[in-house]
Parts: sequence; C-alpha cells; structure tokens
Amino acid sequence: MKRSLLVTAAIAVLGGVSAGSAVAIASHAPKASTIVIRHQVRGCHTWSVNGGVWKASQSTSVARKGTITIVDNDVMPHKLIEKSGPAVRYIGDPALNHMGASVKVVFAKSAVYRFTTKPGEDYPSMAGMKTTGDDNVLRLTVTVP
Repeated sequence: MKRSLLVTAAIAVLGGVSAGSAVAIASHAPKASTIVIRHQVRGCHTWSVNGGVWKASQSTSVARKGTITIVDNDVMPHKLIEKSGPAVRYIGDPALNHMGASVKVVFAKSAVYRFTTKPGEDYPSMAGMKTTGDDNVLRLTVTVP
C-alpha cells in the first residue's frame, strides 16, 4: 500500500498535481457508481454519471475493486465495449439489449480504462422517435487509482 501511494504521488507530481492531492484523489474514489444512458432529441443519446450532467463523453473514477453499473434507458440497445485497459469483469450481459437492462463492471486493477457503446436500431415500439443532428458516439474514461 505504501509503495502504491508513493507511485501515485510521484505520478501526480510529474503531472502537476501535488502529492497530497493525489492521495486525496486515490482515497476519495467511490467504491460504486451508476451511469445511465438516455435518449434525447439532439444527438440521439447521452449518459450521466451518478445523476450529473448528460453528455456523450464522460470521465469518472472508481476505487480499485470497485464497480460501475451501466443502465440503458435509451430507445435502442447499446453494447458496452471496452476499448483499452486491463480486462474487466462483467456481472450481467454487456449487450444491454432492452430498456432498463444493466450490467455491473468490476475494476480489479489500477489503470485508465476506456469504453464506448455500439448502439443498435430503435426498438420497434419506439420507431417514431425523432432525433436531429448526427448520433453521438458515447465515450467513457474510468480512472482507477
């Protein structure tokens, strides 16, 4: 533990953050978070971390061995895809294939993880939903100190 805090502090100092702030960041990363995907007229879909701002690109942190639950409340399915970082463990199906579907993602290692989704077609009952502009590409960066 002492060694990982020293490494975190050294990286933070090199990156322009004080060692004290690095320890504070590491110790304040939540053990669990929730991200919700929703439909919207402009850009088709966005997501929100813990009830925060809705946008296409999000960044968050979670403690090592912590979890993030992704909930799909959009009018289309979204397959969660890990783009980079150590392998994560999914509890549930990352092919969020119905409204209200969720998957829990477990982060076992300290690292930076990047995710996106691959959206499907609107559910048949939602075929009349209109959107304007290009569809947003959902991007998520998760830092595990």
